[in-house]
Amino acid sequence: MASHPDSASMPNPVTPAGRDGLDAIIARPERAVLAFDFDGTLAPIVPDPEQARAHPDAAAALAALAPRVASVAVVTGRPASVAVRYGGFAGVPGLEHLVVLGHYGAERWDAVTGTVRAPAAHPGVAAVRAELPGFLDGIGAWQGTWIEEKGRAVAVHTRRAQDPQAAFEALREPLTRLAQKHGLIVEPGRMVLELRPAGMDKGVALSEYVRDVGAESVMYCGDDLGDLPAFAAVDKLRSDGVPGLLVCSGSNEVTELADRSDLVVDGPEGVVHLLTSLAAQLN
Repeated sequence: MASHPDSASMPNPVTPAGRDGLDAIIARPERAVLAFDFDGTLAPIVPDPEQARAHPDAAAALAALAPRVASVAVVTGRPASVAVRYGGFAGVPGLEHLVVLGHYGAERWDAVTGTVRAPAAHPGVAAVRAELPGFLDGIGAWQGTWIEEKGRAVAVHTRRAQDPQAAFEALREPLTRLAQKHGLIVEPGRMVLELRPAGMDKGVALSEYVRDVGAESVMYCGDDLGDLPAFAAVDKLRSDGVPGLLVCSGSNEVTELADRSDLVVDGPEGVVHLLTSLAAQLN
């Protein structure tokens, strides 16, 4: 592995593939894409998603890195404009070329223009939105659950239920049936089930973006089940000769990502530390 002068503070990957990915990023940062989930990775998980905000040092940490790498991207299930607003990313010096891929890549916000590009909404989302309140009431699932309107998707949260995990599991099958009825899929997350159109996920979004940029290395940081497709995309890129680093923003709610990761850090605080340490390597 290449020498890291600040290795005492630099988190080190535990896998050979991860170390190769980190070395490639440090050796040629101008050819690296650094990509991040938002909730749970750049922003702490909170009971009410509308109150989520990026870690107070996240934008500055990203801005310290962005001018030194090929691109920094946020890949999120949220609407792109919401992630930009909750992240405080607009108008930040150093983030002039940040890209936010919202709704799993269906939307794209570019800092250089400040605009969002997006296709027409799937009609099934409007149908589910209208049917969901009565549907939940009919199966007796209102206690502690609530609906989040996400524009191109609708989410049902169970975090406030008396037993959040039991409520989550009880809703998976009926919500999957409802989603299929309207041509949608269910994306499970941390005590949330999101009903959204098929055909786009974080893996597709990340792969397309890495290809568009022409990156020669990639890092992806995530925390949730919805990040597994992005992890799989990095694995595929590795098999194609593009070094990659997989980082898990750790929690005790989702272990699947930690098991697949090259490096586990302690939530958004750990992600910020990783970014700050990496920026120091590239100075």
